Amino acid sequence: MSIPVSKFVDVSQGVQANQFAVGERAKITSISDLDPTYKQLMDKPIACVMAVIGGDGRPNLTPMWFDYEGDKVLVNVAVQRKKTEWIRNTPQITMILMNPENMYHWMSIKVTVDREISEDDPGEGARVTEQLDRIWKKYVGQGDEYGLRDPSIDERRILFECSVDKIATFGVPG
Repeated sequence: MSIPVSKFVDVSQGVQANQFAVGERAKITSISDLDPTYKQLMDKPIACVMAVIGGDGRPNLTPMWFDYEGDKVLVNVAVQRKKTEWIRNTPQITMILMNPENMYHWMSIKVTVDREISEDDPGEGARVTEQLDRIWKKYVGQGDEYGLRDPSIDERRILFECSVDKIATFGVPG
């Protein structure tokens, strides 16, 4: 596995030539090899903005909780939502994680769905629920179970496991 990383020239050291352009390109073999300056964006409870291609062919942007395991990015969505259909139709997703304390410190991740797991799957369905409960704790910090299921329906979830195609990075935390 090889993940291309484009490192943009940032403005943290002041105005400079070619700022906001790709300054360096590198390859990493695993998410764990990502520079800690950017890896921390993945580990902290920072919402990402997820882009998928909507039914009208334009990008649809949604703020989401971000999660990953090993080298897979995990996207957990309710079955009945339109974005579930859109992901199935075009299984390429782009996400951006932006430091809420410094908009000039961010990371963009492009991923492709490898497979989906239904919460109703008799073999792996429990994993979908467990992952949802885990990110609930990461982002909300209280309670052991996801607390936002739609009470008007029997909301069921899908977990999309995604491989990382490309990463772009920009800036520093402070």
